Amino acid sequence: MRGGEQGVRPRHVLCVLGTGLELGLVDEVVAQAGCTVDREYSQQAPDPRMTAAFRACLSNDTFTGADWAAVAGHDSVAYVLSPPMPRAASLDTSRRMLAVTAALLRSGATAVKSDSSGLTHGRDRWLELAEQAATAPDPGAVAGTLYHAWVKRPVAAGTVLYSCGMHLLAAPDVEVKAGRRRADPVRGWVDLIDGLAIYLLTEPRAWEMHDGEAFRLGPDTPRWLLERRRCRRYGDDDFFFNPYGYWRLNP
Repeated sequence: MRGGEQGVRPRHVLCVLGTGLELGLVDEVVAQAGCTVDREYSQQAPDPRMTAAFRACLSNDTFTGADWAAVAGHDSVAYVLSPPMPRAASLDTSRRMLAVTAALLRSGATAVKSDSSGLTHGRDRWLELAEQAATAPDPGAVAGTLYHAWVKRPVAAGTVLYSCGMHLLAAPDVEVKAGRRRADPVRGWVDLIDGLAIYLLTEPRAWEMHDGEAFRLGPDTPRWLLERRRCRRYGDDDFFFNPYGYWRLNP
């Protein structure tokens, strides 16, 4: 499996909301992790687009009434940028960005979403994920936690379901051509996407896979054929662009 396309390095972009949130304080918190605040787009004023933006990024049920009230009542917005990430530094940087998210929430921020994968969690879930990553017993457990923190799935495009955010972990995203089976429960498709994605993050052999190989979740589950694809869904200047491409699972 080849590395990223020449010259394209993913980066984390966090949208951070607060009430009375001082940008200087955000600067201090994120600088410890080598991050910066984008002063051009950050503002100490409410942004009326935020409720719709957070709703579009929600792919689970971790938002509570308090989380929605925090979004609706914000009066400051900060955009936090990680450095562009080479493949070798991506997992460590993504772990540090999760710690930064927790630190911001403990320092006055009230809601955070990832503009690099279109995903958000409720405050308690962000803190839970950060704690899991900090106390994980081995690299595989860290990778699994980072996957659930940063990767949105499933995203639908016609009969194709796919993940978005694996570029933040230096790996291809996963898509499945569901075809007529799209009517099956979504949980089954998510399990399939998750199964291959976690394999890509934890198994060294994943970097040696080729088109036409087969993948399945277990010995008694259906086999899927792997097809390697470049990322044509997003332009290379899009925060969602994955320079490592996609693995498509074909029936």
